[in-house]
Amino acid sequence: MKSNRMKSGVERAPHRSLLKGMGYTARELSLPVIGVINSKNESIPGHIHLDTISEAVKSGIRMAGGMPVEVPCIGVCDGTAMNHPGMNFSLPTRELIADSIEAMAEANAFDAMVLIPNCDKVVPGMLMAAARVNIPAIVVSGGPMLAGRWKGKELDLTMMFEAVGSVSAGSMTEEELCEMEEHACPGCGSCSGMFTANSMNCLTETIGMGLPGNGTIPAVYGERIRLAKEAGWQVMELLKRDLRPRDIMTREAFENALTMDMALGCSTNSILHLPAIAHEAGIVIDLDIVNEISSKTPNLCKLSPAGPHHMQDLYEAGGVQAVMKELAAIGLLHLNLPTVSGRTIGETAGEAQVLNRNVIRSADNAYSETGGIAVLRGNLAPDGAVVKQSAVAPEMMVHQGPARVFESEEEAYRAILGGKIRKGDVIVIRYEGPKGGPGMKEMLSPTAAIAGMGLDKDVALITDGRFSGATRGASIGHVSPEAMSGGPIAIVEEGDLISINIPEGRLDLVLDEDVFRDRMNKWKAPRPKVTTGYLGRYARMVTSANTGAVLK
Repeated sequence: MKSNRMKSGVERAPHRSLLKGMGYTARELSLPVIGVINSKNESIPGHIHLDTISEAVKSGIRMAGGMPVEVPCIGVCDGTAMNHPGMNFSLPTRELIADSIEAMAEANAFDAMVLIPNCDKVVPGMLMAAARVNIPAIVVSGGPMLAGRWKGKELDLTMMFEAVGSVSAGSMTEEELCEMEEHACPGCGSCSGMFTANSMNCLTETIGMGLPGNGTIPAVYGERIRLAKEAGWQVMELLKRDLRPRDIMTREAFENALTMDMALGCSTNSILHLPAIAHEAGIVIDLDIVNEISSKTPNLCKLSPAGPHHMQDLYEAGGVQAVMKELAAIGLLHLNLPTVSGRTIGETAGEAQVLNRNVIRSADNAYSETGGIAVLRGNLAPDGAVVKQSAVAPEMMVHQGPARVFESEEEAYRAILGGKIRKGDVIVIRYEGPKGGPGMKEMLSPTAAIAGMGLDKDVALITDGRFSGATRGASIGHVSPEAMSGGPIAIVEEGDLISINIPEGRLDLVLDEDVFRDRMNKWKAPRPKVTTGYLGRYARMVTSANTGAVLK
């Protein structure tokens, strides 16, 4: 056991004395040491209950003959960090999470790990750490929040952000907005739509690093606690078999995850996180494979913000396993891959049933023949840009309009709420990429304001930043190279025509080639917004969005 280097032999008597000072017995110290990485905190509704999940995991580990050792992990709520300087720190925490877990796992000589995330950057950060440390590991999330209800209709966080725009447009009163906020988030769990957190928890199942149900069992169900106990038990089985994350997270597993991504219509942030996780496993996932997989994968589900359904509906319809079954039936999954459950992907899919065809459509009745996410290229995004095409109105799949250029999210948001955006406009928000932000802020506030004002079928938004999984409309992010690196988005001027053609995968600045070249030659990088502290270091080390925004 790896932990023996910390606890076995005469020379480790001082170490054992410290462990006994915490109450560990000699009997416990003879057992494998299992790190329980708990991201519980009181600043995220998805994490407020993770102490309960952790206790269940530790029960499972003890039942199976292990010694659980719980250690903490940070986490940021993208909802409460939205549209203020706190959002600059959200994506960068992914790297801090991976680094800190590596440090704790190695310093404490863990034999195996159970990773307990739930929201946004925490899930990919933990998977990156699992791949890097490469000891037997399993992920068990805290589960999704139930949808709220207000005036007889289901409600979620997306609708709250869009309601702000509705108040600005005069179609909703402030009193109604206050009533909504009492009901939108009814309890613990990751926000109830197919936003980033739930996207990544569902993809964790598909990669093979989470037990069936990891992505969809609601946070408040007793079944979630039972799943956590099973995860604690199962990590001991993984240790006995010496089945490690890199045995599971193979290239074929990432192809399965991208296929599921397209079928579910996941958050565009998955196209940042999957390449970053793969990078830690020594695998290159580029944007070309995203379009290749999307082109042959039908979009089978439309969960909020793309459609009316929520995570509890997907759970009741059969969950991720049922979607796997549909994809397996048309030959789109690698079926012989191992998972932390002890069964293969094919065996898991074979045991599933689709229980609601309104939520999970069959391939011959798909919402579209292609997947939920598309990568666009063109002279405005030579290295690619990403859009959640399943959440774009048909009217905006092909669009050309004048650029309205803003140097920050805040500037654009003020213009939107101030009624300065007109039908047909293409909003350009730049210098918000990984280097330029720094931190590549998630921008739900401007996109939700556009939707709330009833302009989502008339206005597009492009940025070198990124969007929340809760964003809908013609919102094109991850434009690469970013403005701070001299990408063409930096030379767009007010009134320039921008052409968007999602079916053809194009994003272009309609400009004479000589003028384009002259502007590029004259461009000079502005002063960095931040040069000190963690964000300053991050800005100097981070790579482009098209490579997953990993650190050099």
